[in-house]
Amino acid sequence: MRPLQTAIIAALKTQPTIDPAVEIRRSVDFLKDYLYQNTFLKTYVLGISGGQDSTLVGALAEKAMQEMRTETGNQAYQFIAVRLPYGEQADESDAMAAIDFMQADQTKRVNIKTSVDTMVAALAETGVTVSDFNKGNIKARVRMIAQYGIAGENQGVVLGTDHSAESITGFYTKFGDGGADLAPLFRLDKRQGQALLAELGAPTHLYKKVPTADLEEDRPALPDELALGVTYQEIDDYLEGREVSETAAEKIENWYQKTEHKRHLPITVFDTFWKSAD
Repeated sequence: MRPLQTAIIAALKTQPTIDPAVEIRRSVDFLKDYLYQNTFLKTYVLGISGGQDSTLVGALAEKAMQEMRTETGNQAYQFIAVRLPYGEQADESDAMAAIDFMQADQTKRVNIKTSVDTMVAALAETGVTVSDFNKGNIKARVRMIAQYGIAGENQGVVLGTDHSAESITGFYTKFGDGGADLAPLFRLDKRQGQALLAELGAPTHLYKKVPTADLEEDRPALPDELALGVTYQEIDDYLEGREVSETAAEKIENWYQKTEHKRHLPITVFDTFWKSAD
């Protein structure tokens, strides 16, 4: 393997093969243990997009909460699924199908359009013209504000959907969907997440659909792989220690290096990872 490939795999804890049932149990036990260790918390909160990652995290969270209620007799343990559309979302039917599959205890809906548009207008008043790409990041950050607002009123914790294939490329919004309390998928790549959903009996169309962040209005439903310039199969192969083309490896490693700041807490005077090796 390439030297950097070895280091990345070690950092992201990705295994070349997994047992889906074992990894489901591992994530569920992690979610339960966090609540047992922090008894003042009673809910998990997650934004549901209708894609693979939020469907999987939601299913794991609901399974954890069902077991918590059975084991403790306390019905206050609840999983809250949150729909966060910007106006009308094209993937609404998928999102509701995902919520039905995971059997979320509660479902809340927060339309972020007014908040996002108001922020964009407020910035315009100061002479700042917000690009479509930048507006997409504002959407992601407003969605996280809403989730923390719900969690704050429900003794809750916000769950994140970050996994190895997303983390390696930094393909998320810093302090947006990248801002969460727990990341139960950390260590898994994209195909491994699909294997867990298959094990859980999820509808195939929810994890076989083309992955997209769908944040940009000028390029709606832009496929992740088109934005990244590399496929998830190549990313997963790289993470599992397999050989990929030189072109794919260079693109993956370039994404990893230039998005290092996203995998790091706010930088202090003691940090040096961001400095040039020169």
